[in-house]
Amino acid sequence: MTAPTSPPARRTRVVVVGGGQAGLATSWFLVRDGVDHVVLEAGTAGHEWADTRWDSFTLVTPNWHCRLPGYAYDGPDPDGFMTRDQVVEWLAGYAPTFGPPLREHTRVTSLAESEDGGFVVEAVGPEGPESWAAEAVVVCTGGYHLPIVPPWAPAVTRAVTQIHSADYVAPDQLPGGGVLVVGSGQSGAQIAEDLHLAGREVHLALGDAPRVARFHRGRDSMTWLAEMGLYDTAVAQYPGGATAREKTNHYVTGRDGGRDIDLRRFAVEGMRLYGLLEGLGADGTRLAFRPTLRAALDSADDVHRSICRDIDRWIETHDVPAPPGVAYEPVWEPQEEPTSLDLAAAGVSSIVWAIGYRPDYRWVRAGVFDGTGRPTHTRGVTSVPGLYFLGLPWLHTWGSGRFLGIAADAEHVTGHLTGRAGPALTEPASALARRVSPAPAASSVALAG
Repeated sequence: MTAPTSPPARRTRVVVVGGGQAGLATSWFLVRDGVDHVVLEAGTAGHEWADTRWDSFTLVTPNWHCRLPGYAYDGPDPDGFMTRDQVVEWLAGYAPTFGPPLREHTRVTSLAESEDGGFVVEAVGPEGPESWAAEAVVVCTGGYHLPIVPPWAPAVTRAVTQIHSADYVAPDQLPGGGVLVVGSGQSGAQIAEDLHLAGREVHLALGDAPRVARFHRGRDSMTWLAEMGLYDTAVAQYPGGATAREKTNHYVTGRDGGRDIDLRRFAVEGMRLYGLLEGLGADGTRLAFRPTLRAALDSADDVHRSICRDIDRWIETHDVPAPPGVAYEPVWEPQEEPTSLDLAAAGVSSIVWAIGYRPDYRWVRAGVFDGTGRPTHTRGVTSVPGLYFLGLPWLHTWGSGRFLGIAADAEHVTGHLTGRAGPALTEPASALARRVSPAPAASSVALAG
C-alpha cells in the first residue's frame, strides 16, 4: 500500500498561528500594509474567552483597557468591567471591521524551518491536512496551554471530584459538600469568591499571590497605574528584569461593579484558609500544608499598601486632584497555622486546582526555547529570522498579555517583519488613561471630602 503523501504547500508571505486577540491584532497591521498572509485558528476567532472563563467571570481591568488596533471599547461604562459574554460579543465585532484572511477550525500540528529558507507549517483543517510555505510565522497561541496539577493528584481518593480552573463553570457543576480551591491568584481567588457567594463551604490554600485595591483616591487603581506609566514600562526596566515575567498577578475582581478581594474578610464569613499545599498522605484523603498562611496574608497586604503609597506619591508629585485615601486595616488574623486537612472528615467533595499552566510548544521545531520550554525573544523577535511570538504575558510590558498592550506589541513585531519604519500608531497607555478615564474633577474632590 502506498503511503499517503503530504498535500502540496500553499504559499503565503506570513502565517499567523492563532486567531485570538493577538493573532487578529497582527493581521490588522498586515492587512493595513498589504502583506499577504493567513491566520490559522484551531477553533473560532476568540473562542477561548468563552471556553475557559466561568459563568460569573468579569474582567479585572476597566473596560477602557479593551482596545485593539483600529478598534476600542466605546460603550457607556469605560470604567466598568465587562462580563465574559460581553467580552465575547465585543471581540466578535473586531474581525468584520477589517476582514482578516482567517481560516477557522484549522489546527496547526507542526512548524519547522524549511531547507530553502522560510518555514513550513502543517495543519489539519475542515477538509483534512494542509501545508503552508511562508517567509515568516507569528505564533499567537498565548502562554497558557497545559493546566498544572500536582503529580500526586491521581492518588487523591476517588470520592473527591477534581477539576482545573480552566474547566470551572459554576458552583452547581460540583457535587454537594465542601470545596477546596488550591491557589490564590486571580482565578483561584475569584473562583473561591464565586463558591463562597453561592453559599458553598470553601477551603482555600494560599500561594504567594499579591493583591491590589480595586479603587483608591476616587479612581480605579489600574487606571492610576496606567497613567503612572507602568503599562508602558519595558520588562527589562523592572527590578529583577525578566524575572518579573514569573510574578503572579494581583488578585482583585470586577464583579458587581468592582471591589477588593479580601481573603481575611472571607475568613470572618466562614471560609477556611490554609498556607501552601505541600502534599498528600498515603491514605489519599489527608492533605498537608506549610505554615505559611499568616505570611501569605501579610505579604499580600504589604503589596496592597505599597501600591496605594505609590499612587499617593504620584498624586502629590503631579498635584492631581483626588479625594483622600482610606488606609486598610486587617479584619482578621489567623489564630493558628493549619497544617492538615482530612478531606473526608471535613466533608470536602471537590478540589479546584488553580495553580496555573505550563507552555506547550512541542509542535514548534526551532531552537528558540529556554530550559522551561518558554520562547526566548526580545519583544517577540526571536533569534531565528522570520519567527515571532506575540500575546505572551510580559512579552514586553505588564500589558503585553492583555488587550491594552497587544496593539503596541503587534505594531512592533509586524514593523520588524516588514521593515516598515515610521511613528508608532499605538497611543501609550499613560496618555490613554488621562484621555479616556481622567482623574476626578476638583468639584468631585470637594464633595468627597
